[in-house]
Amino acid sequence: MKRIIFLAALVSVGTLSLGVAAFQQPPAAAAPKVVEVEKLRDNLWMLKGGGGNTAVFVRSDGITVVDTKNPGWGQPILDQIKKLSDKPITTIINTHTHGDHVSGNVEFPATVEVIVQENTKANMQEMRGATGIAQNGPPTNIFKANNGRGLPSKTFKDKMTIGKGADQINLFYFGRGHTNGDAWVVFPALRLAHAGDIFSGKNIPLLDANNGGSGVAIGDTLTKASKTLKNIDTIITGHSTTMTMADLAEYAEFNKEFMRDVQAAKKAGKSADDVAASWKIPEKYKGYAAPAAARLKANVQIVMDETK
Repeated sequence: MKRIIFLAALVSVGTLSLGVAAFQQPPAAAAPKVVEVEKLRDNLWMLKGGGGNTAVFVRSDGITVVDTKNPGWGQPILDQIKKLSDKPITTIINTHTHGDHVSGNVEFPATVEVIVQENTKANMQEMRGATGIAQNGPPTNIFKANNGRGLPSKTFKDKMTIGKGADQINLFYFGRGHTNGDAWVVFPALRLAHAGDIFSGKNIPLLDANNGGSGVAIGDTLTKASKTLKNIDTIITGHSTTMTMADLAEYAEFNKEFMRDVQAAKKAGKSADDVAASWKIPEKYKGYAAPAAARLKANVQIVMDETK
């Protein structure tokens, strides 16, 4: 009996020792935040990873950054920019309100001017969760948590021009789509534009009705962009590779076709569940990513809700 007790005691001490040793181990280091840099022009780079695609435009008098990724990614962006140019960062342009495009703002110097479409300013003040994305509790408002640092200081309604000549940047708002404040950022001297998530890639878009997005309007908005923007060779998408104007025109038709399919299904008496279970990307849109079930159903419901 004593032997059994003695062995049990040894096991207990051994277990405790292992537990203490495990407790005393330093925590695993967080994975490094890797920013992938792709040079698109002599003075413009696309930074990938950590959220939406970031553009860095080196002007004659400073640097403009388009979108600043997820929380904690502002400093990695700043670190990469130091390797590209020693000019000061003067301007941030955010294409829309979502946290994976604006959260890095709070890590930039407070002197940097932040420019957005006027609806996006209102959305950024609230930082509502996006439709179609599961929320684990109420979303955190990173700007309120940082006493308003990184919020927009300048807005535009339909169009704005910044600078001139080789430094010129044109900002456009063509209407609702991904949100109600999707800015298109155009660098005319470089024949290049940043579309943000209204053209995130060849996939089903995220239609964020919580922030004014529209499944009925997005196709027309994309068509307006494709017909208005001239002399553009390269489009930086929100999350994918770069695209062309032909890709943009095709994406506009893809969204219109999706809208018509959903509207026809509603007219035939089908539910959102029925459509989400049966809808497939048409064969002619080769290379388009298969939609996640939750996003597909959310988009179907949004189009149905907008269709009277």
